[in-house]
Amino acid sequence: MTPDMLPEVPVPLAPPRLEVRLPLPDVAAWRQGNTGIEGAWSFASAMPGPHLLVTALVHGNEIAGALLLARWLAEGVRPRRGRLTLCFANLAAFERFDRADPTASRFVDEDLNRVWAEDMLAGSRRSVELDRARALLPLVRDADVLLDLHSMLWPSDPLMIAGPGAARELGRMLGTPAVVVCDEGHAAGMRMIDHARFAGGASALLVEAGPHWQPETLAQMEVTAARLLRGLDMAEPGAPLPPNLPTPPGRIARVTRTVTAQGSDFAFLREFRGGDVIARRNTLIALDGEIEIRTPHDDCLLVMPSPRAMRGHTAVRLARFEA
Repeated sequence: MTPDMLPEVPVPLAPPRLEVRLPLPDVAAWRQGNTGIEGAWSFASAMPGPHLLVTALVHGNEIAGALLLARWLAEGVRPRRGRLTLCFANLAAFERFDRADPTASRFVDEDLNRVWAEDMLAGSRRSVELDRARALLPLVRDADVLLDLHSMLWPSDPLMIAGPGAARELGRMLGTPAVVVCDEGHAAGMRMIDHARFAGGASALLVEAGPHWQPETLAQMEVTAARLLRGLDMAEPGAPLPPNLPTPPGRIARVTRTVTAQGSDFAFLREFRGGDVIARRNTLIALDGEIEIRTPHDDCLLVMPSPRAMRGHTAVRLARFEA
């Protein structure tokens, strides 16, 4: 069956296989930090340059990024110029990680990647994640470049999501992952890459490096982070980084519609994978109760479809490749 020959009724989807194939990162060894902020390490060169902030564990069950940060800390990766900050974000959620139920530790009270609106951070409401975001805010406000490391539950090709401003061109220059998605954020709240800091001259990239808990996802993060360090001319000669292989520029895909589940019975008509391209516009791909979800244009890229989207959460973003 081709993407344009879909069934007329939703297809029940089995949950992905939840196999943890990565070791747990030794975060305890790096919990203290050296910035006065728990889990945050910052190293400055005598030579002026940009401040690169690399974050992992924004979701406590996404452990691949924490393995990368722990490796860079253990191996003494330092900036040739500027400042390099490595931050384990949601330590409280990570402490709850259980190999037998690895999805349960995404957060404690609420998603740390939906609380970055200035009015929310300045408000009086409290939660584990809001308190942590407020503690991390000085790092975010000082960063010139943010690389936020994530992984995915449902099957999808790796991709980058560009924050506002110049991030899209930075992502295109990196070329790995090969697709840079530009969107308007989530209805459920602002991500770290959407913070006001990155609406001007600073740049923020979120890397969705592959499936949770898999070695290939960690390898993708390592390559992307190393290319960024080199691209900013911050890598020391001989630094323990993956080889700098030639990579063509990435492709830019602009989100044309964000599909938010309106009810509890949202369902796709077949098992889509993130990165699938639907050739023809007006193709019916999902039902949200009685609402039909159709592709708005030809060659429509499906960005991280979530077949079990809860009401009010993003089910899929539909994007068009730019020339």
